Amino acid sequence: MICFFIRNFLFLLLFCLLSSGCQSSLGHLRRVESSALEAIEQKQLEALGRTESFSILKSRQTLRQRLLLEMGLPYASADSLSIQNDLLEEESMDLPGPPWPRGESFRLSLEDALQAGAAGSREYQAAKEEVFRSALDYLLEKNAFQKSYTGRLNSLLSLERSDGASVTGSETSLGAGVSRRLKAGALLTTQLGLDLVRLLTPGTSSSLGLFADASINIPLLRGAGRDIATEVLTQAERNLLYAIWSFERFKASFSVGIARDYLDVLESLDRQENAQSSYRSLVRAGRRAQRLFEAGRLEGIQVDQAVQDELRARNVWIGARQDYQRALDGFKNLLGLPTDARIELDRNNLDRLLISAQDLLSDEPATARGSMPLKASDPVQLEEPSLPQAGSFETDPELVIRTALDRRLDLRVLQGRVYDSRRKVAVSADNLGADLALVGSARIGEGRSLSGADLDNARFQPSRGNYSAALELRLPFERTAEALAYRESLIDYELAVRNFQRLEDQIKAEVREALRNLLEFRESIRIQDQAVKLARRRVESTELFLQAGRAQMRDLLDAQEDLSTARNAFSAALVDYHNAELFLQRDMGTLMVNESGLWREPASEGEADEQSL
Repeated sequence: MICFFIRNFLFLLLFCLLSSGCQSSLGHLRRVESSALEAIEQKQLEALGRTESFSILKSRQTLRQRLLLEMGLPYASADSLSIQNDLLEEESMDLPGPPWPRGESFRLSLEDALQAGAAGSREYQAAKEEVFRSALDYLLEKNAFQKSYTGRLNSLLSLERSDGASVTGSETSLGAGVSRRLKAGALLTTQLGLDLVRLLTPGTSSSLGLFADASINIPLLRGAGRDIATEVLTQAERNLLYAIWSFERFKASFSVGIARDYLDVLESLDRQENAQSSYRSLVRAGRRAQRLFEAGRLEGIQVDQAVQDELRARNVWIGARQDYQRALDGFKNLLGLPTDARIELDRNNLDRLLISAQDLLSDEPATARGSMPLKASDPVQLEEPSLPQAGSFETDPELVIRTALDRRLDLRVLQGRVYDSRRKVAVSADNLGADLALVGSARIGEGRSLSGADLDNARFQPSRGNYSAALELRLPFERTAEALAYRESLIDYELAVRNFQRLEDQIKAEVREALRNLLEFRESIRIQDQAVKLARRRVESTELFLQAGRAQMRDLLDAQEDLSTARNAFSAALVDYHNAELFLQRDMGTLMVNESGLWREPASEGEADEQSL
């Protein structure tokens, strides 16, 4: 008896070790990861005409973790540091950062910010996971049309007592099968089985059973045909394409959002510096007013005005400092970094905007005075914005619209949804038909149980097998649910068409608005540049007039306030124009972003035309 259990246990163990299905969780995980990434790479080539690195795994050492640890920042638990993955490893990304002396700030360039956002942003990670989920759904539906293997092993020891006699025996059953659903709609199933029965008492009779069977089900009406049978797989495959297109669109929008917020923070920093400069100037003006008052050259009311403006400037300066810190904290949160991390943005990025905007500036005042008519009653000729001084992205609106309609990936998604809904109508119409299927089966050999232990061993004898074939017809007397689904599919199709048309019109409106913004902000740069120059001259001349007693303190205070306002407006115009260029590229669908979150900006007007148009 003991030998029986040992023998069957070893047989069962050997069967499990040789079975391909007995993989560890790590093996299954790695297989699924590899298959999903392979599917994504294939669909990237189909959807984008190129492939790029893709992974949803987090680096073992993230920038967030390094900031928390090396800056000595507080955190709630070890979960705050990173998402550790001991099953699947990935090389750490080449992120900027430590080591740096404790207490010092980490300077983050725009390029660093784009990479940090792609590596650490929660929204960016969620967008990548949506692509990966679509790949898993596609693999699941694809697996439904692959060969499916099954295996079983049963070992049974039975003891039966009746009328003082006992019968002890063993049954060992081994089976293996394979099934496959064909893309034409047919279902094929085969199975091979082996039975070994043995009487232990009384006697030692034994018998071997051997059998094989196969069946096939072929739909001829409803559910027949490759298009109908593979509809779910087709939709899953197209959903993966849509997910890749949507992710590409998300990358462009996300990178533009980071660049916009980065420059907005720098603009807030510039406003703080302008407020600080204005505050210093007003402090000096207040001191000068006090000295002039003590010398009897200025009235007391003008001293009070200077002090009031000094207090106002201090309040503006403090508010600007807090606005900058608030904007910086929001930007760090966007990147998925600790808001208490000591991070500084690169001020040179704002200076580079000024250099790039030199071609937009003009030495002539941006006014409507023209050639200064001799009489005030002469007609005024308003000067339209000049196209020769337009930026590289300010071009023909019709050409921009055609480019956007051709390149926008979200429009491709909705266009694909129209095609999908049209297929759904065909599938719903097919479901209204009758069920007619050709069914066939075949079985040869015989099985065995303890009651047949004294029989001869079974053999394959095709001449003694069981074979059957039939036509099964189920008439469509009741198709209420299917009819309702068919009508709903028609509504869904019309809705998909309307959604496509709505986005098409929205894209046209977006690019036209972007072009208008470019023109407005370009002219604003010219106007505010002249305003800064005029305000600076006013401050210098008013200071001289004040010393000579030919101007009031109020004149100087107003001139300094106008200078601060003009400086802020000029910086805002620079940032707005650069953001408008990025928005236009995003809305045209020409902004290319790689897996690290970086884009390639055109270096010249010709290159801009080649890349964007």
